[in-house]
Order: sequence, then structure tokens, then C-alpha cells
Amino acid sequence: MGGAVRDYAADWDALSRSDPEVARAIADELNRERSTLRLIASENYASPAVLAAQASTMNNKYAEGYPGRRYYGGCEFVDVTETLAVERAKELFGAEHANVQPHAGAQANMAVYGAFLDPKDPSQKVLGLVLPHGGHLTHGSPVNFSGKWFSFIGYEVDKDSETIDMDRVRDLALQHRPRMILAGFTAYPRVIDFEAFRRVADEVEALFMVDASHFIGLVAGGAYPNPVPHADVVTFTTHKTLRGPRGAVILSRSEYAKAIDKAVFPMMQGGPLEHVIAAKAVCLHEAMQPEFAEYAWRVVRTARALAGGLAGAGLRVVSGGTDSHLALVDLQPIGMTGAEAEATCEEVGVALNKNAIPFDPLPPATASGIRVGTPGPATLGMDEPEMAEIAGIIGDVLRRPEDGAVKEDARGRVRSLMDRFPAYPG
Repeated sequence: MGGAVRDYAADWDALSRSDPEVARAIADELNRERSTLRLIASENYASPAVLAAQASTMNNKYAEGYPGRRYYGGCEFVDVTETLAVERAKELFGAEHANVQPHAGAQANMAVYGAFLDPKDPSQKVLGLVLPHGGHLTHGSPVNFSGKWFSFIGYEVDKDSETIDMDRVRDLALQHRPRMILAGFTAYPRVIDFEAFRRVADEVEALFMVDASHFIGLVAGGAYPNPVPHADVVTFTTHKTLRGPRGAVILSRSEYAKAIDKAVFPMMQGGPLEHVIAAKAVCLHEAMQPEFAEYAWRVVRTARALAGGLAGAGLRVVSGGTDSHLALVDLQPIGMTGAEAEATCEEVGVALNKNAIPFDPLPPATASGIRVGTPGPATLGMDEPEMAEIAGIIGDVLRRPEDGAVKEDARGRVRSLMDRFPAYPG
């Protein structure tokens, strides 16, 4: 079977002959990933097995509906992979129901809002973490569909501790009586107290939703608390710490299964991407293996080490550290903006992103901070010693951004690291 399938799972030679310009861009991206230190918290390296499943003939199949209930014939094999993905997601996270069809995290969140909220009813409010304090665009930002179509009340982190103040969350919940309370982040480094959020939700008779997109791989590996026992619904992307294809999953209690499924299809999406769902099944299987737990704990360990190293280099780490895969760093003590730091690091082969910090005096496009994450380095096998080296590289170039000799030395150190811990070797 393998020989017959090989040319149709991913045929590089066919692509090179058919469209050399696209092939060149893909090859250049591979070379960039092999030579650049990936510290973007939302990025990772999908395994060759995940990539193979995604680049398969399941791309060709329409399968509107759900396994055993399709609107197209010929779905017997995509039913196999979608059922595997559903059952693996339920088993891995202890969920009663799973929908593996959302194309992206934003669409998963949209489906949840569509299942439980009426956009024409402004009294149905959602309480969510504001974007400048670590929330996501889809958590009520006024430029996003969530803020345009639904009524969000934002909560912030405490100004002194830079962590979520559950007393303040409770006060807002009692004041506004939201239909839904949302926890989750894109730039919040600390553990979320899901049990405390559940208590507040119960007190005001609200649904409790968790967007676990960033930390779900850590949950799978036992390195971060599992929100599933406490939440009514959990959304997550599969391509960050979970190391899968770009896409999303929704977990829920069984009583909400029908509402969630109807919100995904037919409300929001038509045909599911069955090649991506096959790849989701593969990444969930990988996350069930013992070595995945080792990776998850290495992610947290290295994030803490990197945060500590950057603090030692004279940068201020927001909230004083991290419990997860990312750290948020305040650059104001060295008089540099996030945009400047991002560009400077890119010059020496370090990929990270500018990021607003809580109570940031600068606009988001400039920002006073950077966000760094360790899922990528942890996947490659880097650990605490390498984080000390990386913190030194970043500290050197940010303190002396105009020094060409410092930058050249940093480039060499980055190249050496990537040679020692290659991405996609071969």
C-alpha cells in the first residue's frame, strides 16, 4: 500500500515540475525554519506524519454533515478518520463531546457564540479578558466579529500583580449578569483558576467557556490544569502546543452537543476539511504517547528558564514569571519598543513578536513588550541550558542594537543552536 500511496500523499517532485515558483517558496520556508530560532508562542513544528496526513487525497472529499450522517456519498473512509479524531479528543481530555470540524480557532469561538448567544439581544453579555491584557481578538475586541456582533464586558489583570483578580471578575459578573463567562488567553503567562471561574459562573447562572488554544498541548501532557472538568465548553486550536495541523476543536458537555454541532454545521461552515481532520487525528494520537508528556513539561521548564534569563539580562518579565509556555517581557526599562525589538531579533535569526503589555502606554502596532514562547525549541529538544544561551543572545542584541559585531556574533550563536537542534533533519 505504501508505494502506491506515496506519490499522492505528498509528491514533491510533481510540485517542482508543475509550479517551480511555489516549490521554491516552500523550500525557502523550510530553510527559514531550519535556520531561525522559533520563539513565537503560537507556532510549532508539526510532525512529518501530521504533514503527510494533511497533504493527502482526503483533500478531495466533500463530507458535509457528521460521521454516519453525511449529505454526500463515498464518506466511509473520511468517517473513519473523523471518528478517530473525535474519540481521541474525548479520551485525551476527558470530554463528553467533541466536534473536530472547525477550520480555525476564531471559527470555533464563533460557533460557540452562535450556539448560545443571540447577536440581536444586547442583554446576553459575555465577560472576557480584554485584548491589551492578554485576551484574544475573538474575546470581544471591537474590531473583531465578536465585539461587533455580541455584547462583551471586559475584565483586566490587576495593575500591581499583573494577574487576574478573581474578586474583580466576580464583581463584574454580579454587576452585569452575563450569559457567558470566558477564560483563556493569547498573552497571559499564568495558570488560570478554572475552579474559581466555575464558581463565579454558577453564582450568576452563566455558561463557562474556556479558550484553551494556547495551552491545550500542555494540558494533554499534564503540565497545565485541565479546564474540561470545570467548563461547559472548551475550544482550542490544534497547531500551537498540540503540534498538529492548523485547525480547531470544540469540547463540550453532552447536553450541549446538539447545539454545538448545529452551530458548526450548517450555521457556520459547509464541507469540513477532512484532510486536516485526518491530521488532527494523528496529532491527538501523538499527544497520547508518553514522550508527549516529556515534551509538555519541557515547554514549561524552558519557558521559566527563558523568562529568568531575560530578567537576568535586565528586562522586566510581566507578572514576575510564567506557569505556561510563554512569557511577556516589558522593554521599557531599556528604552526600546516591541516593534524595534522584533526587528532587531529578526536580523540575527530569532523570531518573536512585539506584544502589548498590561496598561501599555504605546499603541499595539508599536507596543512596549515582546512575547516569547518555547513550544518550538522544546519540540526540537532544547532545554534549560539552551534557554540561558538564548536569553544571553537576546539580551546582547537588545542592549546594543546598533553594534554590528554583536549582531554578527549573535547570528553565529543562533546558527550553532539550530545546527545542534535541527528542524526537519535530512
